Amino acid sequence: SHLKAGIAGSRGAPSLRALPFLFLVAALLGMLPLLHSHGLQSDPVMASEPPHHYPAVISGNEPGDITAAPLGVSQEISPLPNHSSPGHAKNRKAFPVLGIDYTHVRIPFEISLWILLACLMKLGFHVIPSVSSIVPESCLLIVVGLLVGGLIKGVGESPPILRSDIFFLFLLPPIILDAGYFLPLRQFTENLGTILIFAVVGTLWNAFFLGGLMYAVCQISGTGLNDIGLLANLLFGSIISAVDPVAVLAVFEEIHINELLHILVFGESLLNDAVTVVLYHLFEEFANFEQVTVTDIILGFLSFFVVSLGGVFVGVIYGVIAAFTSRFTSHIRVIEPLFVFLYSYMAYLSAELFHLSGIMALIASGVVMRPYVEANISHKSHTTIKYFLKMWSSVSETLIFIFLGVSTVAGRHYWNWTFIISTLIFCLIARVLGVLGLTWFINKFRIVKLTPKDQFIIAYGGLRGAIAFSLGYLLDYEHFGMRDMFLTAIITVIFFTVFVQGMTIRPLVDLLAVKKKQETKRSINEEIHTQFLDHLLTGIEDICGHYGHHHWKDKLNRFNKKYVKKCLIAGERSKEPQLIAFYHKMEMKQAIELVESGGLGKIPSAISTVSMQNINPKALPVKRILPALSKDKEEEIRKILRNNLQKTRQRLRSYNRHTLVADPYEEAWNQMLLRRQKARQLEQKINNYLTVPAHKLDSPTMSRARIGSDPLAYEPKSDSGNLPIITVDPASPQSPESVDLVNEELKGTSCLPPSPEEDEEGLVMRVKDPSSPGTDDVFTPGAGDSPSNQRIMRCLSDPGPQPEPEEGEPFIPKGK
Repeated sequence: SHLKAGIAGSRGAPSLRALPFLFLVAALLGMLPLLHSHGLQSDPVMASEPPHHYPAVISGNEPGDITAAPLGVSQEISPLPNHSSPGHAKNRKAFPVLGIDYTHVRIPFEISLWILLACLMKLGFHVIPSVSSIVPESCLLIVVGLLVGGLIKGVGESPPILRSDIFFLFLLPPIILDAGYFLPLRQFTENLGTILIFAVVGTLWNAFFLGGLMYAVCQISGTGLNDIGLLANLLFGSIISAVDPVAVLAVFEEIHINELLHILVFGESLLNDAVTVVLYHLFEEFANFEQVTVTDIILGFLSFFVVSLGGVFVGVIYGVIAAFTSRFTSHIRVIEPLFVFLYSYMAYLSAELFHLSGIMALIASGVVMRPYVEANISHKSHTTIKYFLKMWSSVSETLIFIFLGVSTVAGRHYWNWTFIISTLIFCLIARVLGVLGLTWFINKFRIVKLTPKDQFIIAYGGLRGAIAFSLGYLLDYEHFGMRDMFLTAIITVIFFTVFVQGMTIRPLVDLLAVKKKQETKRSINEEIHTQFLDHLLTGIEDICGHYGHHHWKDKLNRFNKKYVKKCLIAGERSKEPQLIAFYHKMEMKQAIELVESGGLGKIPSAISTVSMQNINPKALPVKRILPALSKDKEEEIRKILRNNLQKTRQRLRSYNRHTLVADPYEEAWNQMLLRRQKARQLEQKINNYLTVPAHKLDSPTMSRARIGSDPLAYEPKSDSGNLPIITVDPASPQSPESVDLVNEELKGTSCLPPSPEEDEEGLVMRVKDPSSPGTDDVFTPGAGDSPSNQRIMRCLSDPGPQPEPEEGEPFIPKGK
């Protein structure tokens, strides 16, 4: 229908929607004569022989032979033969120079044709947004592979099969290097514990749970699977349990999930390679043993650490060598990107040489070399590295999914309903149970908890891909006669996860309102605040004596700045502060984006911008010429500033409450404070029962009116003797805390009305004697604190018997 619509539209010109399909049809029609005349065998590289099978001389004139020279060239190195002799007669060509020699260009021509087909398919899917928005690109590529494989088989030829050595040595490394070189290191290190638990414990759980249940299924009579033993099922479980990084990248980059979920699932798919490699080779070796001992199991367990840590060590070594080499490339900028690719690929091959984890080696080399290489190379080299890695990883990913579809048509299959359906169901159950159990344990230690929505996306995003297919393809028929059934089950699981889960994860993310990735660029302000918070948290950890994530990160940064940068970074860039380096990085990124957008020629200069904004442009200010300082003077100024400015990040001894020196007077002071606190509580409780509420203070206006009406009532008594007198101004009353009533002397000892003499003497306020240092003023009795005086004061202040307040009621009723 698309072809008809394209042909019928706009006076016979094809529409834009039909262009991708026309590209596909043209590519396939161009391949048909080649397929019909020469064919594509299933054993060569991309369906052809490897290059080392080239014969040195012509072995024959058969069409399948590969020659090192054209067929018309003589085999001998002797001078030109005598054409007149009858023994050397040869058929004459109509045109002596022209001819057809496909065998001479067969391998590069077919590889180029497959890459061209992959690029045309990728172009076609992005031209039609209605299709790419619904179906993931990986699903469409597998469908194209199925169609191409069916077309090749329909013309009577055998389709090519994705060989495992081609996949692991040529197609997988660009994808992993791109992921490792541009890995978001901050998110990865902050969630490294969670990623390792999912990658190691989760993969082991999936492998043994699935292998054990499949062995139980094989023991059921009537299924025809009784010949499959425990080791074969465990090997199958280790192959199918690992999450595939290629499939995860292809799906998660399209749905733009948030950084946390993306790094958790993608980091798990990267780091579980070590577990998969160990389990695969371990069970493959155990299958050849007559008896497996406890020593073999212990050595197999230790081999996990050897494979994973060995791969990381190899990657770190090559990354340091690459960074050191880039220090001396300032005069030959052309070969700078080549060192990055070659050293990374050598790290991968060196790890595979010893059966170590090549994926771990690639990730380690990319992470280690990137900060130092980018400080040494030019901007153009940085752009070259970025786009070459993106291009080659995209092409490899496209070829992998296309050849998955082609290999499905070309391979031999054995279908067993019980085994395949059980594999699919147990894979889903193992993934869900593993994620739920591990998340329950992980959330006990995480500050930012994983919500049920996050757990669902992590469990639903466990996709399988070409790594499982290639490992299954590597199985030997001698020890694993059920290889075809294993491959059929693996392809079924891959298709289910890629098609069903990959197509439904986008609407599920929208339905659950999962947080999406924010497509915003990091600013200088954010970098400043991020560094400030890092320093703040590091200082808090130092004060608390807790050696956490930020403490070790600060230690590593100090070691890197003090030693490593001086060796691996050339020039003054090694002494550059981190904030300045980030500013230079942002400038370079903006310049690259400006050049890519083609806006460099459109942006006016500074003078033209000013003239556009202002009708009468102002003259540019004359730059002030600064005096040039010699290097010795500049170094002297720096030394003065360095010695006199405050060192904000000086390393001091960490605070720890267990290492503090005990104060000998601390216990006595604590006892004194407790006694004072109990005395105040008792006094407050007694006052609530025995004292009358204080008279409400008058306003300043009423106080002045009272003083004016009766000034004698507020004058001090003249019979006070030589005692100091406190004069209180009612117009500006002081707070009750500012006046301390020390003693109230009464002549009598009973609760009788005072005599006239006592009334004339009035109330005398005396200065309180200061307490001697070291004494407790609460329990040390004063001069007037005799028991008789205390009884008199309590008797005078007692308002009389009152009913006890009920429980829950306040002592002072509301409204009074």
